[in-house]
Amino acid sequence: MMNLRNIAAVPLLLAAAGAGATGVAVQVQDTSGKVLPDAVVYIEGDGIPARAAPREAQIEQKGLKFLPLVTVVQTGATIQFPNNDKVRHHIYSFSPAHKFDQKLYSGQQATPQVFDKAGTVVLGCNIHDKMIAYVRVVDTPYFARTDGAGAARIELPKEGRYTVKVWHYNAAGGGTAEEAVTVKAGAEPATAVFKLAMKPPVAGDPSGL
Repeated sequence: MMNLRNIAAVPLLLAAAGAGATGVAVQVQDTSGKVLPDAVVYIEGDGIPARAAPREAQIEQKGLKFLPLVTVVQTGATIQFPNNDKVRHHIYSFSPAHKFDQKLYSGQQATPQVFDKAGTVVLGCNIHDKMIAYVRVVDTPYFARTDGAGAARIELPKEGRYTVKVWHYNAAGGGTAEEAVTVKAGAEPATAVFKLAMKPPVAGDPSGL
C-alpha cells in the first residue's frame, strides 16, 4: 500500500533550491526508506500552460541495454532510437498506449516514434530478451525523473494548487501515487515525500531492485 505525506521541511530537497523559486521538490522512497531513482514525477493542475511543442527524447541501445531505463515525455513527443551496439536490434512495444514493431536495424535506421497517447509503454527487443525499458507519457509539460538520491525538482510558471503524481515501473500494483500541494510565489518550494511499496526483487532486474 502506498503511504504518502507532505513534509514541512526536507533539508535534502531544499539544499540546492533557491529561496525565491516557484516549484515543487519531491523525494521518492520505498517503504523501508530506501531512495528510488528513475521514478517519474509530474505535476497537473488547472491553468498549467502547454508548451508549444513537446520536447523530443532519445533512447539508445548500447551494451545490449536500452539507455535510459526510464524515459518520461509529454503527449505528442517524438522519441529517437539510435542503435549504438555492434549488433542489430528488433525493438517493439505491445503496450496499448503505443504499439510499434521496428524490424532488425543498426545505426540510425529506426523510424522515430510519436507517443501521442498518455500511459505507460514497455519496450523490448525481439532478439535480446533481457533488454527492457519504460516510457511514461504524460499530459503535462511539467515532469522530471528522480536522480540517484531519489529526488526531483520541477519549476512551475505561477503559484497555485497542484497535484503531484509519482509513478515507478517497479511499484506494487503499477498505480500512480499523488499528493496535493500549494505553491506560493517567492517562497521556498513546496515539498512532498512519497513512500512506495515495491514488487519483490526479480533476478536480472536492470535496476537492481
